[in-house]
Amino acid sequence: MSIFDKIRGEFIDIIEWLDDSNDTMVYRFERHNNEIKYGAKLTVRESQQAVFVEEGQYADVFNPGMYTLETQNLPILSTLKGWKYGFNSPFKAEVYFVNTKRFTDLKWGTMNPIMMRDPDFGMVRVRAFGSYVMRVVDAKKFLSEVVGTNWEFTTDQISDQIRNNIVSAFSKAVAEMKMPVLDLYSMYQDMGTILTNHCKPILAEMGIELINLLIENVSVPPEVEQAIDTRSKMGAVGDLQKYMQFQAADAMVKGAENPGGAGAMVGQMMAGMMMGQTVGQTMAQQPMTPPPLPTAKTFHVAVNGQQQGPYDMAGLQALASQGGLRQDTLVWSAGMANWIAAKEVAELAPLFANVPPPIPPQS
Repeated sequence: MSIFDKIRGEFIDIIEWLDDSNDTMVYRFERHNNEIKYGAKLTVRESQQAVFVEEGQYADVFNPGMYTLETQNLPILSTLKGWKYGFNSPFKAEVYFVNTKRFTDLKWGTMNPIMMRDPDFGMVRVRAFGSYVMRVVDAKKFLSEVVGTNWEFTTDQISDQIRNNIVSAFSKAVAEMKMPVLDLYSMYQDMGTILTNHCKPILAEMGIELINLLIENVSVPPEVEQAIDTRSKMGAVGDLQKYMQFQAADAMVKGAENPGGAGAMVGQMMAGMMMGQTVGQTMAQQPMTPPPLPTAKTFHVAVNGQQQGPYDMAGLQALASQGGLRQDTLVWSAGMANWIAAKEVAELAPLFANVPPPIPPQS
């Protein structure tokens, strides 16, 4: 072995990245002056890709495996450096390791409430939270579009951008679906699918694949939650009138158990309210009919010593016109103590207004 082979062997490098974190997406291999020796060993582990960069230009990409860096496995870098006939001296280049594993349980959520129009509650502020899974599928595109020259890149550095895309898609989906707030809780899976389909093309432009997006919770302000709870209670109660009657009766029982205290007063008040409601309902249910017409007053008439009648006013009028009823004719009606002359009864005075007096006897 020549001295040059011995020196060359002593300078063989091993290029690798042992990831001991759970959130590192890209790591730039650190080397003194970026010098890589001829015949260096490159180790790319599972769920990794290694990308060589020469003066800002992305060159060769290596998938999982072990490589000896020579001209034949660095075709793009050889072209960039002009190695037509191979190389046997150190060279400068940057090596980026890209983590291609799935990054799971990444969180997203609305920083500010989203306004939506609800048919039941009007304008409502809605917040949403969930998780998603992603991975890098195009190392060159991810480095050029997202990472740039960062020597280390973690999920935290891109989570805000992905979250903004998801929140924007969520706002659009809620507006398009026009779904009431009460129905959102039963549509988590469908809405998650809609959001995934909307965000996938956006993340693909950055070399990222969005694998799964979940909606874990959609929340509304406390006052809307209280209104929803109240509506649920009303639905559980059913007949509100019967429920009120039951409550009143229960209060009466509890009041009777404590006759000397405030419970008795409460029970009496509740009983009074219940009776008032019952009477009011009874009166409201009864048909409104007028009272019967008053009975017309009638009179008995004494004619030739015989009692005739009773006559109502129409019958008396006819009798007066025929001469059968005169002012001195005795009459009687219910409530009168004795028979009296017709002229002394005020009700009968109109009967004689147009009746001529009897013809005086001729002498």
